[in-house]
Amino acid sequence: MANNFSLVVAILALSLSVVVTATDNSALQDFCVSDPQGQVLVNGLVCKDPKVVEANDFCFSGLHIAGNTSNPSGSKVTPVAATQLPGLNTLGISIARIDYAPWGINPPHTHPRASEILTVLDGYLEVGFVTSNPENRHIRKVLQKGDVFVFPVGLVHYQRNVGNSNAVAIAALSSQNPGVITVGNAVFGSTPEIATDVLVKAFHLDETTIGYLQSKFKN
Repeated sequence: MANNFSLVVAILALSLSVVVTATDNSALQDFCVSDPQGQVLVNGLVCKDPKVVEANDFCFSGLHIAGNTSNPSGSKVTPVAATQLPGLNTLGISIARIDYAPWGINPPHTHPRASEILTVLDGYLEVGFVTSNPENRHIRKVLQKGDVFVFPVGLVHYQRNVGNSNAVAIAALSSQNPGVITVGNAVFGSTPEIATDVLVKAFHLDETTIGYLQSKFKN
C-alpha cells in the first residue's frame, strides 16, 4: 500500500510539474520593452536595452478615437498589444477598443492565447460564445452600458450591436499577443484554400455554394 501511495504521489508531482512548465514564465526583470529592430526570433519580442527605455515605451495614445466602422461587418477593433505598446512585452496583458455601427457585428472568432473580459462603454450589445464539442452550447446575453462579460480562452465568440446608435466596448485580454482567428476567414479564406471536397463534407453543402463562400473571403 505504501509503495502504491508513493507511486501516486510521484505521478501527481510529475503531472503538476508539466502543468507548471506549460504556462508562461514569470518575468525575470522589472520589464522587457520590445525592440522593433530586434533580429532574434524568440517566443515573444526581443527586449530593448533597459538603459534607453523611456516613458513613451509604456504609453499609447488614441484609444479615445472612434474606429472606422464603414466595412461589411460594421465594426472596428483598435488593439493595444505589445506591437502597439512596447512596454506590454512579457507582461501577459493587452487591451482593445471595439466600435460598432448600428447592427454591426464583431464576427465569430477565437483568441487562441487569451481569455477576454469585455466592458460596454456605450450602447447595447448581444454577446455570446459556444462551448466545445460535443455540447456546443450557445451562451448569450444582451449587455448595456456598464455591463461586463467574459469569454473563456479559445472559445468561439462574437458581439452584435442590437441598437440603432453606435456602440463602444473595451476588451481586456490575458496575453500580450492574444491572436485572432476569425472563423469565416480561416475556413473559407485560407491560403492556399482548403480542398473543396473537405468543406463540402464538413458543412453539408454543394461545391457551388462552397465556391461562392470562398469568393466572399478572398483577400
